[in-house]
Amino acid sequence: MKSKRIGALLGLSFGALFVHGYHPWAEDAEIYLPGVEKIVHPGLFPSYPEFFQFHSHLTLFPNLIAASGWITSLPLEWVLFLWQLASVFLLLLACWQLSGYCFVDDKARWAAMALIAALLTLPVAGTALYIMDQYLNPRNLTASLGVFAIARVLDRKYAWAGCFLGLAALLHPLMAWFSLSYCIALALTRKGLQFSTAVILFPLGLSLTPPSPGYHQAALLHSFHYLTRWQWYEWVGAVAPLVILWWFSLLTRKSGNPTVDLVSRVLLLYGTFYFAAGLILSIPARFEGLARIQPMRSLHLLYILFLILGGGLVGEYMLKDRWWRWLILFTPICAGMVVSQRALFPGSPHIEWPGVSPKNQWVQAFVWVQRNTPEDAIFALDPYYLEISGEDHNGFRAVGQRSRLADVIKDSGAVSMFPQLADEWLMQTQDQKNWKSFQLNDFEFLRQKYGVNWVILQSPGTPGLQCPFHNQAVMVCQLN
Repeated sequence: MKSKRIGALLGLSFGALFVHGYHPWAEDAEIYLPGVEKIVHPGLFPSYPEFFQFHSHLTLFPNLIAASGWITSLPLEWVLFLWQLASVFLLLLACWQLSGYCFVDDKARWAAMALIAALLTLPVAGTALYIMDQYLNPRNLTASLGVFAIARVLDRKYAWAGCFLGLAALLHPLMAWFSLSYCIALALTRKGLQFSTAVILFPLGLSLTPPSPGYHQAALLHSFHYLTRWQWYEWVGAVAPLVILWWFSLLTRKSGNPTVDLVSRVLLLYGTFYFAAGLILSIPARFEGLARIQPMRSLHLLYILFLILGGGLVGEYMLKDRWWRWLILFTPICAGMVVSQRALFPGSPHIEWPGVSPKNQWVQAFVWVQRNTPEDAIFALDPYYLEISGEDHNGFRAVGQRSRLADVIKDSGAVSMFPQLADEWLMQTQDQKNWKSFQLNDFEFLRQKYGVNWVILQSPGTPGLQCPFHNQAVMVCQLN
């Protein structure tokens, strides 16, 4: 690949960073980063690590990031930032390669790249996913590996496709499964074999045993696992791309572009199959435990391929070499994405640069915890703290690097995937359910039952507690 094109993709990667922002400790970072931190410092999280370690044991992502820090001797903040940039670049590079099999005209390929870069944080229907998150996680890397694999299948280099899929499975088995199923369907359809839904098999090892009450409570908090609980506009986000893909197939069949026709037809079959599977698993109550297969997360790959095809066709038929058309299309898209990201993280800078002191007051408190409390400290805080205005979904474990009792928002996601955590999660969250009205005797109960010796409270806190850190939003208090 020519150096000018590499430079252009790097420029698009930096442009995407400025459009979509960067928030290293947000959302699922609370699940994945503690696994990295425990590898780097094994003494961290001596209490209740199971709420992130079940995920960590299924992926080599924590080992990869920890090894990167060891090899480069860079602080974790810089390792995360550089890997996030690399994730964006690798996805664009993979999409560029795939677009080369779909479009001959460079203008069509660059339109596809621009559309992907402009819409990286586009919500994927009702799946609680983006095309790419604003923080580093294994999904970001797995997405690019899946697209590389599809490009290799189109090139009939199946051994290379298998290598990319194998790497993807080491990072995120579930998301790699969707790429594998699409690659199998693409290869069989290309050979003229009858596409069979039997080709796309669900992961094994799941049970039809009715889930526990704790699991049921956690499942209710994650409606995106259940298609029948989606809002109408989320259904539109799942069905509309299928209709448009059917139109793409008709259009390109007539215009003589067999590759786009093939990719669209297989993608239509792939999306229809998983949509049906998601609907089936959402209806009977006895299938509640099977919903953790999350068939609708297949839409993540579908959206990526859909944007490549859609962007390429727009570039080929509409934008062409008229620069003002490119401006008219992409300027409002990028502006809209910036506005939406600022609304999602109002209490934080748009880009949280590594090495810069945090401006978010909750993150300031978590950093103080990391630097001023013992590694074996056990914390409790509002089980709904991630949804507090101004907190911006920053994970306490990811930043503070200390053990805490289970929360309702993020740890319920671990429970929805690993039902064996349900009883412990339900007990801990029930014991914190009246957090906003807690008094000294309630904190004493948590100390005696769970060993909690520190709490984080919203200002002005609870009288009678010793609080060595406080700002306008939050206080860190010690239980004597």
